[in-house]
Amino acid sequence: MTELKLPPGPFGAYLFDCDGTLADSMPVHFRAWTCAVEEQGGTFPAELFYAWSGIPHERTVERLNETFHYAMPVEETVRRKEELFIELLPEVKAVASVVVHVEREAGRIPFAVVSGSPRAAIEKTLSALGLREMFPVIVGAEDYTHGKPHPEPFLRAAAILGVAPGRCLVFEDAEAGIRSAEAAGMQWVRVPRHGG
Repeated sequence: MTELKLPPGPFGAYLFDCDGTLADSMPVHFRAWTCAVEEQGGTFPAELFYAWSGIPHERTVERLNETFHYAMPVEETVRRKEELFIELLPEVKAVASVVVHVEREAGRIPFAVVSGSPRAAIEKTLSALGLREMFPVIVGAEDYTHGKPHPEPFLRAAAILGVAPGRCLVFEDAEAGIRSAEAAGMQWVRVPRHGG
């Protein structure tokens, strides 16, 4: 396990992305997305999936429709993708280099999960990893208007925790999430892809 180098603190809160950050779930999400799109006669190239990671699910379907001239129904496609992901959830493992910081700081500073996924999927993922109790605050796709790379998701979490944005440290694997953290005025640490 590669040790994550954190910027100098101290910090008032840690904000964690879920997929690809706490959970090594991106390959499983890719399989679920691929199946959901292929069922409707389309394809979702891997390079686009990883380039668009962190973007809310509804926007992902909209971008696929725009890019490939598909006519996939947004809500139905997202619902099907989530069904498939839940079926594959037992395959998901925790990202050890991130969980070590969760375990080290649990009870010392507040945590939140800030994700582009729906709240139900985040809660199921955390429960499957045995981490649900560590995160009383979850900010999911239902909790904001503008998803990453907009700063709103991280600013919402900071407001709920009552911690100034400049005192928050964000753990992120996706470029959209890092841009969101920067726009929110927060320091961040990049988590290597596929659970480094």
